[in-house]
Amino acid sequence: MKRRTLLRTLAGAAAFAAALTVSATSGLADDPVKVGILIPQSGPAGLFGPSSQNSAELAVAEINGDGGILGRMVEPFYADVGGPPSDAIQAALKLWKGEKVDAFIGMHDSAVRGALVNLFKGQVPYIYTPVYEGGECADGVYVLGETPSQQLEPVIPWLAENKGASKWYLIGNDYNWPRDTNTAAKAYIEASGGTVVGEEYLPFTADNFDSNLAKIKESGADAVLITLVGGASVGFNRAFGSFGLSDDVIRIGTLIEENTLAGIGAENSKNLYSSAGYFANIDTEPAKAFADAYKAKFGDDAPVLNSLGESVYDGLLLLKAIAEKAGSLDVAAMENAAEGVGYSGPRGDATLEQRHTTKDIYLAEANGVDFAVVETFGSVGAGDNCQ
Repeated sequence: MKRRTLLRTLAGAAAFAAALTVSATSGLADDPVKVGILIPQSGPAGLFGPSSQNSAELAVAEINGDGGILGRMVEPFYADVGGPPSDAIQAALKLWKGEKVDAFIGMHDSAVRGALVNLFKGQVPYIYTPVYEGGECADGVYVLGETPSQQLEPVIPWLAENKGASKWYLIGNDYNWPRDTNTAAKAYIEASGGTVVGEEYLPFTADNFDSNLAKIKESGADAVLITLVGGASVGFNRAFGSFGLSDDVIRIGTLIEENTLAGIGAENSKNLYSSAGYFANIDTEPAKAFADAYKAKFGDDAPVLNSLGESVYDGLLLLKAIAEKAGSLDVAAMENAAEGVGYSGPRGDATLEQRHTTKDIYLAEANGVDFAVVETFGSVGAGDNCQ
């Protein structure tokens, strides 16, 4: 993605943040399925709001064109959850109790997820779509996003065998997702014959990485696992490239997607990898059909496709699949029907097991400011999340 595309995306995010929380569809049947779409319209993750809304609108149009959910048209209601959990609770309550929505799709951080799980208490279906640390198993909650088991368990041995990764340095922001991800990663590194030579956690406000890069160099690391978020990830990876480490040290990020890569820049992306359930240029017919439909609906200047935004599209497909099998949007009926539900989307075929999706995982290498998939791991499970 070129710099001008990133700037268009940022401009779109700013305009999107000014929008009111409203229904985006008119002229629906008298008894629509009302779905609350909880996405960041502001804050650090606001960059993903426009692509998330576009992906949701595309899914709604396609689902309605195919008869809706249980014969009822889908009506989306959008709310901003880019702020603290307390604000997200109020936004969700407005939709749940005020607009009487039937189900929620959430693309936001884990702190907000935890607050919403405590709010909903299994009374309304809630599909959580982004990458996260694993372990969610509450009634009525179904998880689409990748866990560390999916993003790293097959990938770390591949990097050991194919890229010689054996001495790992772990660096992330200081909260539960990076720490839990690295706890899992240590076991995968050890199983592949590697060792961890350094580990540190930084505040979200970190913007100078000289001392961190010096530690990485001194450690003798030949691989770095990055669980930094947003601007911190961009700043660290830019500094990593300018520090001269990228010639000899590989990097892999589990939250580096197309927007982040554009910020990092082509000059800083050598030997940079990412693992995810979706990339914008996956070379499969479902992924290409989705990209073509996205472009046809929103135009060449639309916010760039990425795994976080696209996950909202898949979230709506998963909601339809569970509800159609259950014959209802009632949580109890969906709970009885959810295990083993399957659907197909841009990511490929997915099956719900222990509330999480088993699906293909793609390992991609940065090629300038684009990703190229170098390996596909088929039908990777999310791990044991419901003990």
